[in-house]
Amino acid sequence: MSLSLQVGDKAPSFTTNAVGNQYGTGTPLKLSDLKGKVVVLYFYPKDDTPGCTTQACGIRDEWKAIESTGAALFGISIDAVKSHEKFITKFDLPFPLLSDTDKSIVEAYGVWVEKSMYGKKYMGTERTTFVIDTNGKISAIFPKVKPAEHAGLVMKALKELRNLKD
Repeated sequence: MSLSLQVGDKAPSFTTNAVGNQYGTGTPLKLSDLKGKVVVLYFYPKDDTPGCTTQACGIRDEWKAIESTGAALFGISIDAVKSHEKFITKFDLPFPLLSDTDKSIVEAYGVWVEKSMYGKKYMGTERTTFVIDTNGKISAIFPKVKPAEHAGLVMKALKELRNLKD
């Protein structure tokens, strides 16, 4: 399934389990719980794989700056809560991860796509980040983001959003 969300669209709502940070070992979370906040949702393929670890550790290393913007940031994959707990612990991740085992969020955001590796086609999560403004509208989308560049793109988008509000 591919849904083409654009900047300015209302962000699709969701309910899932959040793990880590203030959510502990698993707490139900709805996008509507974050109403009035800037929200960053970064979709990644799989816990504890090289690219996803680079991406998560980049966010970890910029966490103080990201947190200072007041934005709520979440990593999302189709991994289970237990996998997220291990990933958070192993790499000392200070931000929460969302578990999307039923693939409802990746499908709603249009990032569950056909991929290809070594000539073999399969379905998987496309590494994409959405920044959602305080009104619940998508203000930035970073498709097929490179893991090592991700944290910088997120910070730039958050600074631009903050400048628009000032």
